[in-house]
Amino acid sequence: MQLKQISPYCYEIPQSGSMNVPGRVFMSERMASALSEEEALKQVANVATLPGILTAAMAMPDMHWGYGFPIGGVAAFDWDTGVISPGGVGYDINCGVRLAGTGLEKKEILPAVERLVTALFQNIPSGVGSTGSVKLSVKEEMRVLREGGRWAVRQGLGEPSDVERTEDGGCMAEADPSVISERALMRGTRQLGTLGSGNHFLEVGVVDEIFDERAARAFGLFPDQVTVLLHSGSRGLGYQVCDDSLAFMARHVRTLDIQLPDRQLACAMIRSEAGRRYFAAMACAANYAWANRQILLHRARETFQQVLGIGPRDLAMHQVYDICHNIAKREEHTVDGKKRIVCVHRKGATRAFPPGHPAVCEAYRQTGQPILIPGDMGTASYVMAGTRTAMAQSFGSTCHGAGRVLSRKAAKKRSRGRAIHRELADKGILVKWTGRSTLAEEMPEAYKDIDQVVDAVHGAGLSKKVARLRPVCVIKG
Repeated sequence: MQLKQISPYCYEIPQSGSMNVPGRVFMSERMASALSEEEALKQVANVATLPGILTAAMAMPDMHWGYGFPIGGVAAFDWDTGVISPGGVGYDINCGVRLAGTGLEKKEILPAVERLVTALFQNIPSGVGSTGSVKLSVKEEMRVLREGGRWAVRQGLGEPSDVERTEDGGCMAEADPSVISERALMRGTRQLGTLGSGNHFLEVGVVDEIFDERAARAFGLFPDQVTVLLHSGSRGLGYQVCDDSLAFMARHVRTLDIQLPDRQLACAMIRSEAGRRYFAAMACAANYAWANRQILLHRARETFQQVLGIGPRDLAMHQVYDICHNIAKREEHTVDGKKRIVCVHRKGATRAFPPGHPAVCEAYRQTGQPILIPGDMGTASYVMAGTRTAMAQSFGSTCHGAGRVLSRKAAKKRSRGRAIHRELADKGILVKWTGRSTLAEEMPEAYKDIDQVVDAVHGAGLSKKVARLRPVCVIKG
């Protein structure tokens, strides 16, 4: 597919055929020269054909092929004339990342690392179909779907400051549990407080380098500090919400005067009954995910105290931030010089709001929203901050991680005859895992170079580097 470079870190797919806007891909020249994402580029062009899309269909440097929209895709639609698409959110609704800092330095946990990773693995359920210690009645589950992370804190599973430092305060107010199917509710009753499988993880790391001292201080980060980074989503409930919605949307879209280049882009007008119903169901799943990550952080706090034999004051584990990757949001943005209400789809992309934005919590109003970019389990992860350039160029969005470069099948093939856990141990990284093929599928080579991805969004001005984290031990589903 034809790509035209329009700036040092941005390439355009020219508008043609039924495209309503051009496509834009944020990446470096080095990444562009090695690009092998033809299918993902086609998906960017396909998204550009949807009604009501504004400015451009976009993709971040971690993009790869996904269902309907590419993973790493961003698209904003006019609230009155545009569409909402489950394929633009994804199956794992509000799959996201939470970062906590501690008052500890690396040297204080090294003697206990093996005991720590074992205890975390025992105390935090992981793997396909895993169930947690929080069992919900349907009535209580309805409260979770309405209240999100706030519900967990009210149950004593966290601190009020955790919610304050969570995107949207850990709750989308548009949630309406009455639209959730019985099967989705059933799947959600036993999975709260579980990590999940695949690329979901909990990682104990250390702050390896500080790039922006002012922002790092505001985020509570310092050199050699012990951190906890966790990645999980809405589990089986979110998957079922997406599955139910796609089945309905596939039938619904046939009643509309819309010609789709790909049936996986099934959609509804945002303000239609079908559009409102999906948005309300998606918000429920998002709230479930925030409650889930809140409980996971609480369990991690308890485990650190248990293994190290210290109290909350000495541990001083504080949440830095929690962000979502797979979501659609009602936001106000300036388009062609005019303020407009839009629906921003971020699928495998992260919000990147700048200093002074009213949606950024007060603690970070001067620095911009923290952005958490996990890499693969063998290299590094990054903390970044939102920028005004992102608001102007990408509807306040940036990348969400390293992005896969190998399919799971290809990764398993490449890992044959290797002991990935020993290779990681040789780097000083201890790992515990559940699924038989998890380490093979999630091997470091399965992902793009996180440094290149982060340098691209930093160079494009979509977010700025604050700190780099190096893994010490990891638990995987």
